Amino acid sequence: MSRVEHLWERLVHAALRSAKTGFDAFGQPVGGIAGNVPSSLANNRDIDAILRAADEIQDDDPNVSRILCEHAYSLAQNLDPNSEGRGVLQFKTGLMSVIKQKLAKREGVSIDRSQDIARLQEFYKLYREKHKVDELREEEMKMRASGVFSGNLGELERKTVKRRRVFATLKVIGTVLEQLTQEVSPDDAERLIPDELKRVMESDAAMTEDLIAYNIIPLDAPSITNAIVSFTEVQAAVAALKYFHGLPKLPGDFSIPATRNADMLDCLQCIFGFQLDNVSNQREHVVHLLANEQSQLRILQETEPILDEAAVRNVFMKSLGNYIKWCAYLRIQPAFSNPEAVNREKMLLFVSLYFLIWGEAANIRYLPECLCYIFHHMVRELDEMLRQRIATARPANSCQLNNVASFLDRIISPLYEVVAAGGEAANNDNGRAPHSAWRNYDDFNEYFWSIHCFEELGWPWKKASFFLKPVPRSKNLLKSGGSKHKGKTSFVEHRTFLHLYHSFHRLWIFLFMMFQGLTIIAFNGGRFDSKTIRAVLSLGPTFVVMKFFESVLDILMMYGAYSTTLRLAVSRVFLRFLWFSLASIFICFLYVKALQEESKPNGNSVIFRIYVFVLGIYAGVHVFLSFLMRIPACHRLTNRCDNWPLVRFFKWMYQERYYVGCGMYERTTDFIK
Repeated sequence: MSRVEHLWERLVHAALRSAKTGFDAFGQPVGGIAGNVPSSLANNRDIDAILRAADEIQDDDPNVSRILCEHAYSLAQNLDPNSEGRGVLQFKTGLMSVIKQKLAKREGVSIDRSQDIARLQEFYKLYREKHKVDELREEEMKMRASGVFSGNLGELERKTVKRRRVFATLKVIGTVLEQLTQEVSPDDAERLIPDELKRVMESDAAMTEDLIAYNIIPLDAPSITNAIVSFTEVQAAVAALKYFHGLPKLPGDFSIPATRNADMLDCLQCIFGFQLDNVSNQREHVVHLLANEQSQLRILQETEPILDEAAVRNVFMKSLGNYIKWCAYLRIQPAFSNPEAVNREKMLLFVSLYFLIWGEAANIRYLPECLCYIFHHMVRELDEMLRQRIATARPANSCQLNNVASFLDRIISPLYEVVAAGGEAANNDNGRAPHSAWRNYDDFNEYFWSIHCFEELGWPWKKASFFLKPVPRSKNLLKSGGSKHKGKTSFVEHRTFLHLYHSFHRLWIFLFMMFQGLTIIAFNGGRFDSKTIRAVLSLGPTFVVMKFFESVLDILMMYGAYSTTLRLAVSRVFLRFLWFSLASIFICFLYVKALQEESKPNGNSVIFRIYVFVLGIYAGVHVFLSFLMRIPACHRLTNRCDNWPLVRFFKWMYQERYYVGCGMYERTTDFIK
């Protein structure tokens, strides 16, 4: 070995033995090689658990520790044979260095790896005898049966940590034994591991069920030290999620922990292919919501606790409130028709489905109306299955991939590739590209504010133009005109000083007209006669001209979004431009004619009266619409009249209709102030 290689191994070994990285689930400090498993290898949890067990038994039997390290190295090699992941090469080098040092302690004696299985079996038996596993089992069974704890809490915690550590190590050794026997023929495997030892290993593995990770409530594993599971609200929430009549049965090969019964989230996992960890997290999440809501109503009785109907309905309305508002905005019927008519079991089923979608949506959860779209169609699929009364649950058509359901691959991944991985992040040029040159979360989310998304996307996803994976733009934007980049949805931010007027046009109009009116009064000596009134009425042309300038800026500021913006929104911009163009020309023409008639010796005031009449009608309509749109009581009235085309047209012309902020307005008292 060269001097460079020797120094490199020393450096790696020193780094792996340096700082501790924290404490594991069993109360032991995680350090050395066990605390440095790269994140790219973290999908295989066996690697980290095996290395922890190797550190645990290093002093008991270094040779068995070496066997575990070698097996962990094999798993890492299978996961990433070319060491392409971040930190994988350093991890493998450090692990190989540890293995070599363990071999060096054998003082040159050759090691027969064919005896690894026998060594693991022998060590398994010795480890059980050393830590008196049978006594731990008996003590565990007594504590579970009694439900009470003797001694102080410190002693209880110490015993719990020791029990977890021992059974976790035994589980790792048993897992490695099973994996090593898979590399030999079935006949040799049956001969190498006796049936009696298999039964012992299965029994010990059952004692590690409460080592399953959880957040606050251990639902997938029994717990004798967590008092929260004994709360009546929690017990009632768990019972409310149980399998109910009408749900299809789970397939025979669907795995359910022996510590609990199947519930509706298991059915949803089987149908739509949600990930196991997501299902566990959201099961606990829903139980928390139900228990918290029930605790705010009343304390349940200890005998047969049942959630109140009000608690279930409150959670249902709070969780799916945005979906119900989204359906009302698009004027479509919710997938469950009338929310008030949904029964208790269906409410919990739909809430569970929504949170499972949200939990596995990754960055797509920043598109809340997109989640509403997904939820809408998945509820319809689920409702159709329930109506058909199928006997056994089967994968949904929208999530089916190679005869297996996978929500992540079929629903989320296509969206994620477009939003993040494939193009839009690359098109922003680290924030230097114009806002109109790339799409962000808001653009994708606003796409679902229109009923047209149902026609273009369908279900399952269709290759709609807006969601085509874009081609990254060239650094020279002038040469990227032929790219397949898609435009914005409705709003485009252009970097221009004209924003000073466009964003604050109401303030500018008020200030300019106030300045003009006060100036006219001041130059007329403060007199308020007919001449002053005629001059003050010049505010009419000023107002419409400034509104015309605003409509021109609306067209300019929207450049870059015309290709993908709704035709209704584009038509509104040009209709406003046409209206203010004609209004400014007509009102200015009348005012100029009125001044010309006034300057004549024998002129009449007919044109001036027409001008005042037109100006009065125009101002009256504006005041009336402002009254309807600003006063909350009138605003609620107009919302009820949205089905009338004329009302909807005037509201649409006065103010663009957006989902965000829809229904939000000031109170009457605040408006008066």
